[in-house]
Order: sequence, then structure tokens, then C-alpha cells
Amino acid sequence: MNNLPRLATRLFNTPLAIMPDKAEIVMAALGERFGITHLMRPNGQQVALAAPMMFMGGEDEGREPRRGYDIVAGVAVVQVDGTLVHKNGTLRPYSGMTGYDGIRLNVLQALEDPKVKGIMLDIDSPGGECAGLFDLVDTIRAVDARKPVWAALNECAASAAYAIASAARRVTIPRTGVAGSIGVVWMHVDFSQALTDAGIAVTLLQFGAKKTDGNEFAPLAKEAAASIQADIDASGTLFVNTVARNRKMQAAAVKATEAGTFMGAAAVKAGLADVVMAPDAALHAFVSSL
Repeated sequence: MNNLPRLATRLFNTPLAIMPDKAEIVMAALGERFGITHLMRPNGQQVALAAPMMFMGGEDEGREPRRGYDIVAGVAVVQVDGTLVHKNGTLRPYSGMTGYDGIRLNVLQALEDPKVKGIMLDIDSPGGECAGLFDLVDTIRAVDARKPVWAALNECAASAAYAIASAARRVTIPRTGVAGSIGVVWMHVDFSQALTDAGIAVTLLQFGAKKTDGNEFAPLAKEAAASIQADIDASGTLFVNTVARNRKMQAAAVKATEAGTFMGAAAVKAGLADVVMAPDAALHAFVSSL
């Protein structure tokens, strides 16, 4: 990992639409590199981080395919796998991540591809970054107005991944699949005690009273926490309203899920999916509908 500072800016002090336990797994993989050995949950519970893990890439790792989707009987199958990031620079999932940039290019290319009659999003993801997410969701929704888009959960569409799924005109979920987690999380890291123990003092000189709010060299101040919470609330409200619009639900009903997840038939009952169906059956049904 040669670009830790950039990675840190994408993990900390920024809103993430990702399941909290997945965030912990990411930190388990990267914690030692950041000098972090424990996480602290809001309830005060300390979470020990395991040894670093390696994410595995897909079969196309290391080479850029000309087309980032497969065509099955006129259906472009676009993979949405692993942690979702704003920019990954590839058309297919790579190193356990899928980029919104790749999804967008695949969907737009499939829209103009004469061999493609419909687009299926094959989703198995716990979510990821908020940056770029809602613009992508709007793009998918616009594409669906010209070519049908289905989302097949295979098996998880949580948080940011569910926002993407909600843009499709039909969402299928297998019996053990999971949908939901319509919420936002923000991870603040405080290195101040570790730096003190190491005999290191960091002095921040600033212009503007709020310039260093939420910095990692000091405990999170109440005023900064309130400002960050306002940003989280704004992102969460955007998320709720987007899903409500896409799924033709009341925003209050979406918000009432309280970022919970729903399995199989429970997701259908909650209005987050349309039918319980295995991914291969979903593809067959999509092809038949075309």
C-alpha cells in the first residue's frame, strides 16, 4: 500500500454509505499501516483489529478489457462487487473494489450497444463511498428510461449498493439475500494519545475558525461533532429521498427502516425488493421479458 495518505482521506472524516461491520473489516486490513490497533464503537465498546488481510481481485485483474460487461441473450450483465469507491480506474471489479466510474461507463456503453436490449446489475456489495454515488444512481435511472435495467442481488446490496439497486425498475433478491442499510457512517480517528506516547507534538496553524475541525491530531470537539453530524444528516436525507423516489415509497417509510437490513422475503415486504428469486432465475426472467 503506497498511497496511505490518499486512502486515509477516503476512509476518515468523510461520509460513507457502508455497513459498519464492513468498515471494521477494512480497518482490520489496513489498521496496522495507519498505526491503529483498536476501533471504538459509539457505545464505548472497543473492537480489536485482526491481522491485515488481502483482498482478492476478479479473473480480469491485471488487464483492462475492452468491454466491462458480459452479454447473455441480449442482456448486459454489469458486476457490482465488493467495496464501492468513487474512482477505481477499471471497468470490472478489481482488488475487492468496484468503482462508480467503471459502473457508469459500462451502463452508458451498454445503452449505446446495439447488441444489448437490457442491463442487469449483478450486485454483491456492502456499500462504500458517498462521493459520486448519487450522481451514478441518477445516471442509471435515466438509462432505465431508454433501456430496461434490473438489479439482481447476488446476494447483498447494502447501503451504497442498495442505492444503486434502487435505481433499477425491478429488484430481485434470493431467499438468503440482504438489502437495506439505508444510512451513513462517519469514522473519526484520533491519533493524539498515540502521538503523545511517542513524544510527538503536532501544532496546527490555521486561518478560519473551522479550518481544522475534526482533524486527527486532537479529540473530536463538540462543535466539530455537531457540524459533522449535520453533514451526515444531509447525506442520510439525500439517501432516504433518493430511495423513496426510486422505489415509489414514502420517505418516512424508508427512514423508518433506521438503516436496518432485510433478508429475502422481508426485503420484499419492506418495499426494498420486488420478488424473491435466485440470480440465475432473475436473469432468465429478464431475458424472457425482453
